[in-house]
Amino acid sequence: MKKKVVLAGGTGFVGSYFSRRFTELGYVVKVISRDAPNITWDDREGIIQALEDSEILINLAGKSVNCRYNEKNKQEILHSRTETTNILGNALEECKSPPKLWINSSTATIYRHAEDRPMTEESGEIGTGFSVEVAKRWEEAFFSFQFQRTRQVALRISIVLGAAGGVMIPYKNLVRFGLGGIQGPGSQKFSWIHIEDLFNIVLYIRDHPHLTGVFNCSTPNPITNRELMNSLRDAYKRKFGLPSPAWLLELGAIFIRTETELILKSRWVIPERLNKEGYIFSYPTIEHALTQITKNK
Repeated sequence: MKKKVVLAGGTGFVGSYFSRRFTELGYVVKVISRDAPNITWDDREGIIQALEDSEILINLAGKSVNCRYNEKNKQEILHSRTETTNILGNALEECKSPPKLWINSSTATIYRHAEDRPMTEESGEIGTGFSVEVAKRWEEAFFSFQFQRTRQVALRISIVLGAAGGVMIPYKNLVRFGLGGIQGPGSQKFSWIHIEDLFNIVLYIRDHPHLTGVFNCSTPNPITNRELMNSLRDAYKRKFGLPSPAWLLELGAIFIRTETELILKSRWVIPERLNKEGYIFSYPTIEHALTQITKNK
């Protein structure tokens, strides 16, 4: 009998990658999303049935934060994370044979803007503001459930890099059109993880049953925005890139309906727990990651 994994919010950039990789490993993959033919969020019985006898539940659900933070979008961002987490937790409580592991997404944005020192799981300082409040409420919803037969892990995920989508598409376009200079001061830290490492971390946690709680999912080698843009120009063979001062980013964000926090907040996050547990990153540096991402581009 094939092993089964349930991917909640499994149709986006990360979810699609996970679905393909788990299928390659011989898993039956059940996807929960907003739209058929997948199991939908209002199908309570379908969700419970999918969870029964599954090995892992991975919740990646949540509205994209790449939007303007008006009240409507704020409510949708928060609700799409906390409500889906509550739906899954309630369904798990009704399972006769629940998964042994529930992995729930969180975000490295939970930490404060940091240019003075790195944030770890133990010593990191929680920040303030809308995005931080969403992250706190998300984790509170997740850890409000406690199970005897299902261990729980929250992944505080940094910016995910991969060839098939995500932030690489706008970054690639900026560089190719000559706009690949520093963004804002350029000193803000950029914490990131290659999508293959994110998947491998899930497998590592699966294979080490003593692991529970919160894990930072970020390369051990975060870089500054200046270093990021230099590396991107090198990867795409562009010698020059115009810089984007903060005022210009603010203006541009209005037109493309996003927020500059995604670029200007300094996220300096270190995966201290993963390092101590012995996880070895396949793509520890930005050069390793971009070489893989751009090799067929």
